[in-house]
Amino acid sequence: MKIALLGYGKMGKTIEKIAIERNHTIVLKVDKEDHNYDIAEADVAIDFSIPSAAVQNITKCITAGVPIVSGTTGWLAQYDEMVSLCKEKNGAFIYASNFSLGVNLFFELNKKLAKMMSPVEGYEPSMEEIHHTEKLDAPSGTAITLAEDIIDHTSKTSWKLDQGDKYAIPIAAKRIENVPGTHTVTYSSIVDDIEIKHTAHNRDGFALGAVVAAEWLQNKNGVYSMKDVLGL
Repeated sequence: MKIALLGYGKMGKTIEKIAIERNHTIVLKVDKEDHNYDIAEADVAIDFSIPSAAVQNITKCITAGVPIVSGTTGWLAQYDEMVSLCKEKNGAFIYASNFSLGVNLFFELNKKLAKMMSPVEGYEPSMEEIHHTEKLDAPSGTAITLAEDIIDHTSKTSWKLDQGDKYAIPIAAKRIENVPGTHTVTYSSIVDDIEIKHTAHNRDGFALGAVVAAEWLQNKNGVYSMKDVLGL
């Protein structure tokens, strides 16, 4: 499979390593906000760029008929627009806030716990996410996904960065050097806490998931998620 890497930072370099190990070829490497590239040679594109570049990258790929997997966060105000474009062009597109198999299992565990906690009085949910200092958006896309899944199954109606109220889930976002990603969901009461946590040890899990998603997406049409890729 011929892969275009849109975004060639630390994550892009890790994806390159994993892709080559899985016998794929990297035919294009695009760094930061360079949009003067030719995507035609690629069988699939993997986008781990920056929020200001993601929509243009996705648009370019879908318009050119190249399936695209995007793990860039911070641009989701335009997600529905990209979905519409994909359907209009009969393209292929996967977005995930996190491609790690472990995190996607964690998403399902979070939903299950939220359903269990919903009828129980006296517990308030909160979240903490920790990432490396180079991460541009806060809270992380993964934290937002976790919060939205809690909202879907409880009386909470929103989330707020660094604060909360009766209807909002507080999310604390911390940036610490060389932390790939840690997410903690806590339900607190006056008598105890219930906590679930996912800690990434390196970027390899995210990169592997992105490459697996790209392999799965090839020769398909439509808008998908990691739940489709993993059969969850």
